[in-house]
Amino acid sequence: MRTVTKVVLPVGAVVGAVAAREAYRRCLRMAVLTWGATPEESAGCLPGDELLEDAAIVSTRAITIDAPPSAVWPWLLQMGSGRAGAYTYDWIENLFGLEMHSSWEVNPEWQHLEAGDVIPGKASLPGMRVERLEPERVLVTRSEDGSWVWAFVLHEAAGGTRFLSRNRIALERPSLADRLGMAVMEPGSLVMERKMLLGIKERAERLAAEQALAAAP
Repeated sequence: MRTVTKVVLPVGAVVGAVAAREAYRRCLRMAVLTWGATPEESAGCLPGDELLEDAAIVSTRAITIDAPPSAVWPWLLQMGSGRAGAYTYDWIENLFGLEMHSSWEVNPEWQHLEAGDVIPGKASLPGMRVERLEPERVLVTRSEDGSWVWAFVLHEAAGGTRFLSRNRIALERPSLADRLGMAVMEPGSLVMERKMLLGIKERAERLAAEQALAAAP
């Protein structure tokens, strides 16, 4: 009986995990990967797509910000470990040694990114190289190992900004464990990125209000 139990329990766990992953894939995955984005935004081509065409994971998340692109852009330029953070849950990121401290201020020292610059990573993570930069429109970075492309795209929309964030991630010959892990990692990425998008929205709208007040007669 013990031998049978030792065999049945692990097999049952694997079967259960596979079933849960399949349910996630069928029912929840698209909603997780496209939070806030319209079907057209999710399906459309964005700058940076060409840098990693055969991605195993593609997410497109978006938010509308009641501020012009000029008030959003400074927060993007200064993102990163040892810089202004990622405007998300710092305590979670710092559990992994990422040294993130999300700033509420625009720091002039961090406003000078150029194509080719590398935003350094922490711990075992590679840095992110700036591949494309169009002020107040497009910022595309790619990990130094080439496995991750992260693009930020800003569109003017009725006096505000439509802000899109697209991640493209490669997995070489993903194993069953990798596929099961995606069912955990993808919802986790939504939790963090949703907080980031809302954090940028709040900061940009506050900055735009401050600028309008300063410009008032």
